[in-house]
Amino acid sequence: MTWQVLNPYDQECIGSVELVDWPQVDRWLDEARALHEDRQARLPAHERIAILQRAIGLMRERAETLAMQIALEGGKPIVDARVETSRAIQSVELCIHELFASGGREIPMDLTQAGAGRKAYTFREPIGPVVAISAFNHPLNLIAHQVGPAVASGCPVLVKPAKDTPLSCKSFVEILYEAGLDERWCRFVPCSNDVAEQMVIDSRTAFFSFIGSARVGWMLRSKLAPGTRLALEHGGAAPVLVDEGVASGKVIPPLLKGGFYHSGQVCVSVQRVFVPRAELPDFAAELAEGAEALTVGDPTKAETQCGPLIRPAEVDRVASWVDAAVQGGARLAAGGKRMGSTLYQPTVLVDPPCDADVSQKEVFGPVVCIYGYDDVDAAIGQANALPYAFQAAVFSDRMSWADYCVETLAASAVMVNDHTAFRVDWMPFAGRRQSGLGTGGIGYTMVDMSEEKMVVVNAPSSVR
Repeated sequence: MTWQVLNPYDQECIGSVELVDWPQVDRWLDEARALHEDRQARLPAHERIAILQRAIGLMRERAETLAMQIALEGGKPIVDARVETSRAIQSVELCIHELFASGGREIPMDLTQAGAGRKAYTFREPIGPVVAISAFNHPLNLIAHQVGPAVASGCPVLVKPAKDTPLSCKSFVEILYEAGLDERWCRFVPCSNDVAEQMVIDSRTAFFSFIGSARVGWMLRSKLAPGTRLALEHGGAAPVLVDEGVASGKVIPPLLKGGFYHSGQVCVSVQRVFVPRAELPDFAAELAEGAEALTVGDPTKAETQCGPLIRPAEVDRVASWVDAAVQGGARLAAGGKRMGSTLYQPTVLVDPPCDADVSQKEVFGPVVCIYGYDDVDAAIGQANALPYAFQAAVFSDRMSWADYCVETLAASAVMVNDHTAFRVDWMPFAGRRQSGLGTGGIGYTMVDMSEEKMVVVNAPSSVR
């Protein structure tokens, strides 16, 4: 069996990958466990660093090819695909940096009489075989975030890419091989969902890294073998609170970027914007004008700002949600129409019903909702009412007001005077509630993929 990889813009086939069956995955899991348990087979840190350095060099040489591959298989505009490629390179660089900074620590023992005369210290060991399942929306950098830390930490890793975007993952794995990594340490595993589930819940899997839907992530977590550690990254419906009197020039451009970047197919994309009711008409008109000015089309063209959604079915879903919101009383300020089988206009909805799908669920499409508020506490209550909590944002010229919102918003991170989708690859990145479990970010993932071991030495009395 194979996956046919389609260009989401024109639905033309651009490649294919052969699927791996369970007997092969079963052999690879045995191999990964044996590799981890054989301490003589483990790669010393300097060899891992050398491999990652060579991989960085190869990625730099092929940066434009990698970026075009992202645009072709994932539909991300080429200007943003180039940024993703640069971030993926930096992510691998961060893996090396973390190896230099990942030493153990001394544990003080003489704090009580019971510990007197002892010395204690810690060091980190690789946790064991890693299974990583990834998403389509950042097909190179997400793989770098899951596979890079595993290689750097000394863990064998089996990685399943998203069905829609396996080519970038395959390229990254092949670059690691070319850089000198033995294939046993990293296996490219395109496979059916049934095989993927068997691989995840197998007792040989020591750590499970998942980026994808909450429904699938929480289901797989419920089936993990005892002892398997994990990190889940899902999505949300990111809220933005705008204070009264803030100049629109400080707010509208970042909201356009944060809401319509990759056509909204980002887990922390701007989705729900709360604006003082008296300012709502002008704010909505300006945001709608900006949305209508965005260039939608072929992601390989330099002028394109919004590309296609990943599949035609996603356009069907987004269109149905928008239509239902309008029928329920929302005002359509911009967009709201299909532009092709996988293209949908950047859309701005004003005051959609609180029970509409666009208000309750992650849209994962080019839709931004604006709500007027009279009382900031009521707006915060509405922002916090969903079972998701990831990144949020606040725009204000008053730090006291911003601080109050920061303290009261349900979020793992709050951006002040910036959009919700801001991220650098070394910062902690984590969903709360149903939005995820554990913390992403290169250094945090490397901690997850290793275990701390403590040594306590009962030191003999000094010789006089």
